[in-house]
Amino acid sequence: MSASHAPSASHWRDWCRDGVAALYPGYFALVMATGIIANAMFFEGQRGISDALLAINAVAYGVLLAMTLVRIACFPRAVWRDLTEPRLVFAFFTLVAATDVLGVGLDLRGFTTMALVMWIGALSVWLLLIYLSFAILIFFNTASRADIIFGGWLIAIVATEAVAIHGIVVAPNLGAAAPYVMIFGHMLWGVGVVLYAIFIVLFAQRLFFSDVQPQHITPMLWVVMGAAAISTNAGALIILTDAPVPFLQAMRPFIDSVTLIMWAWATWWIPLLVVFGVWTHGVHRLPLTYTPLFWSLVFPLGMYALASLRLSHAADMTLLAALSRVMVWIALAAWLLTSAGLIITGWRRLRHGVAASGEAS
Repeated sequence: MSASHAPSASHWRDWCRDGVAALYPGYFALVMATGIIANAMFFEGQRGISDALLAINAVAYGVLLAMTLVRIACFPRAVWRDLTEPRLVFAFFTLVAATDVLGVGLDLRGFTTMALVMWIGALSVWLLLIYLSFAILIFFNTASRADIIFGGWLIAIVATEAVAIHGIVVAPNLGAAAPYVMIFGHMLWGVGVVLYAIFIVLFAQRLFFSDVQPQHITPMLWVVMGAAAISTNAGALIILTDAPVPFLQAMRPFIDSVTLIMWAWATWWIPLLVVFGVWTHGVHRLPLTYTPLFWSLVFPLGMYALASLRLSHAADMTLLAALSRVMVWIALAAWLLTSAGLIITGWRRLRHGVAASGEAS
């Protein structure tokens, strides 16, 4: 780009305004993906990589949160349109999950007060969205818009389990309220598992028994694995955490069984999802271009790595720890590729805007 065509202040302003107005509500999946890999690297002993990813994540979270607040203030109709669209409303749950994942990362480094504040904020947004989203699904949905493949409905499960994990992590710092938060964490884990059981039936019926076209196969499909993986992560964390209530201790055998089943189910999906990608981009030659949906692919990879590590500790299976070490590097490679796509796409859009402005003048 020549000096005469360098972006001016007005070009940057227009670029930012357009970006805010058209902000995809699920873009917080970027924070989810970055944060979960940072947390997994922390437990793998890769503190340098983990801290660098956490720093990037804090900036990304701040920028996306600011953009979201500005969008609500300046473009309320666009926000309301997304909230009342069954295909988009569940994407707002990425804000909840992103807040929880980042909060857990901060708690790991001793920022307990900040982690607690973020959990309260995430819980408040979750309470609002969980009933609003299902009301939208019930009252605004139609047969032509009810396709679970496009709806990203499973993100609601990811957010529910993320709130459960975050709550269990901050519970020891709550004094007399800790047992109640632990009970609530168990409840949310159960709600997430039940919602998964409901949605996976609809998902499997749509995918296995209806017509599937290459354009139907998007990175969002990986959330079916990610939702099972985060349910595994939450279950393993519950197993590893001392239960302050005898009733919760009595639940351990049930939680053990369900957690292992959820991990096995997540594992079963990985080869099939890879086959879908090969079929879409290899056989049918659909272009492999950047989309924010790719962060919904990166997050499940990182979550599967961390879930496998936690389950290895809960079940005393060293083989899972070895699997986790491999998967976390695969997740990091996917993160690097997706980040490169984001940067290149953003730069090209900025250059295109500058070129179009130059031609108009």
